[in-house]
Amino acid sequence: MPLVRISLRGGKAEAYRRAIGEAVHRAMVATLNVPALDRFQVITEHTPAGLIYDPAYLGINRTVDVIFIQITLNAGRSVEQKRALYARIVALLADNPGVRPQDVLINLVEVPRENWSFGNGEAQYAA
Repeated sequence: MPLVRISLRGGKAEAYRRAIGEAVHRAMVATLNVPALDRFQVITEHTPAGLIYDPAYLGINRTVDVIFIQITLNAGRSVEQKRALYARIVALLADNPGVRPQDVLINLVEVPRENWSFGNGEAQYAA
């Protein structure tokens, strides 16, 4: 059960935000074997002062359209799967809604399976 947090500059259209969420989810389904109905996302918009980043860190030129994507997920994916995820996300975002790959920062947070409760105060994934 990935929990996806997407942060971007405020003022974007609903269709833009929806396309970003859809692209990230499609990439996870395709590369990490996430079930299609396992979709939990929080998309937040920020003022320019609320989205702080270096526009040239590691020689990557970022614009004001930078997007931060943080995915909390169960531990255990291979480096190859993670690389495939990153590449798929930026490819889908470039296609729709037209985000530059340089403007996409992705961070994975891996947790043990017992760290999830889907409701009812139960640890559904705990052994």
